Amino acid sequence: MKPLYDGPPDGLPERLGRPGAYPYTRGVYPEMYSAGRLWTMRQYAGFGTAEESNQRYRYLLEQGVAGLSVAFDLPTQLGLDPDDPLAAGEVGRVGVSIATLQDMRRLFEGIPLEQVTTSMTINAPAMMLLALYQLVGEEQGVAAERLGGTVQNDILKEYVARGTYIYPARPSMRLVTDLFAYCAEHLPNFNTISISGYHIREAGASAAQEIAFTLANARAYVRAALEAGLEVDAFGPRLSFFFACHSRLFEEVAKFRAARRMWARIMRQEFGATEPKALMLRFHTQTGGSTLTAQQPDNNVVRTAFQALAAVLGGTQSLHTNALDEALGLPTPPSARLALRTQQILAHETGVPEAVDPLGGSYYVEHLTDALEEEAAELMQRIEDLGGAVKAIEAGYVQREIEESAYRHQREIEEGERVVVGINRFAGEGDDEPVPVQRIDPGLQQRRAAEMRAFRERRDGAAASTALDALAAAAETDANLFPVVLDAFRARATLGEIAGVLRRVWGEYR
Repeated sequence: MKPLYDGPPDGLPERLGRPGAYPYTRGVYPEMYSAGRLWTMRQYAGFGTAEESNQRYRYLLEQGVAGLSVAFDLPTQLGLDPDDPLAAGEVGRVGVSIATLQDMRRLFEGIPLEQVTTSMTINAPAMMLLALYQLVGEEQGVAAERLGGTVQNDILKEYVARGTYIYPARPSMRLVTDLFAYCAEHLPNFNTISISGYHIREAGASAAQEIAFTLANARAYVRAALEAGLEVDAFGPRLSFFFACHSRLFEEVAKFRAARRMWARIMRQEFGATEPKALMLRFHTQTGGSTLTAQQPDNNVVRTAFQALAAVLGGTQSLHTNALDEALGLPTPPSARLALRTQQILAHETGVPEAVDPLGGSYYVEHLTDALEEEAAELMQRIEDLGGAVKAIEAGYVQREIEESAYRHQREIEEGERVVVGINRFAGEGDDEPVPVQRIDPGLQQRRAAEMRAFRERRDGAAASTALDALAAAAETDANLFPVVLDAFRARATLGEIAGVLRRVWGEYR
């Protein structure tokens, strides 16, 4: 890009449009935040036991968050019970440990589910965790159609960026579309997928790659849903997205604007969507975890504030701001509160929300938006040439692109071409002053394993076995698995048992 632009790019009015109108470059709502409808402040949290995480959720609600966002530990993400040998050393460490209906009940004890929306960052076993959430709602007397929130349910990015997959890609896609179909009928206010560029970016992708690989995955989900017999205007409005926001402020704003209009065109021109909400790219943003530093951690507050500003200028619908200590461990209550206050100051003291798309029409931002769209479109065409996102992932193309980008980025830091304050410039005394970090009780795993043994001893084992046999039989057919999973949890089966049945039927991805 050039340092100075004296005019807008050619043909801008057609690409720009009005806020709340196709192609949604300027935002998905006509008034955006100016009418007092702020983005949802949704702080990601979860650790240790359900009881501990419940206390953190209550604390965050008291501090002013508008929605909950659940972090699950690695065993839960991989469909393992906490007493599974493969769960050793990871129970409750990077999120909350959930394996049973009893656990999910404790997680939301005292939190009225009809009054909050809940986002759950869960993918391979997304159906199972959403089923548990629905059952807790039933116990609270909340009808399924009144439950609101988002389940991530984005398995394709797990194969390229995170690694918390269980099954091969094709049966995993079946779980995704079964969830789409079930929610369309029974959970109409739940966003059935949060197609994630965040983890792709955190793995090392550039801004253009984040757009391209995210939208390519989204295209694959739409195709799978159509092949499963769903109507695009029925499931399209419940698709949502999840992006990272890093520190190059104008590039991040342009990234969000380019992604919005690209998705609107794909949905209208390629898939024939006519429902306006099916054309809208609605997204959650999290500030860049990979930009945080363990050295001089106070600097992370500043990084996060600028990244949050970029997300709001780019028109996000909800936002998580990282805490200053997240390069060292899970956030402590004071650091979590400061991260939330960063959003609240941005919302209520800066005046930024008062204007709709305040950077719209900026010569630089519009040229940058066009440039990112062009680069992302070229990458998406390469994926199409390989047969689409699933085949491109199976061929290793997307993984290689991300790895090469991450290598270039790290080399630039090591060679001083890219400055990171406190790391390769402006480092000095005091960098290693200790910072309080959240500690996970080392005895947690033993207690959770004992809970699982007691849970199995108390239940009707024959009823649980019958329900699991029914799931195995259904997995061999084309039947929607969501109701069968619900029945298994009602019979007191565990997450690990349900995921294990499908492992035996479908195999594991290696």
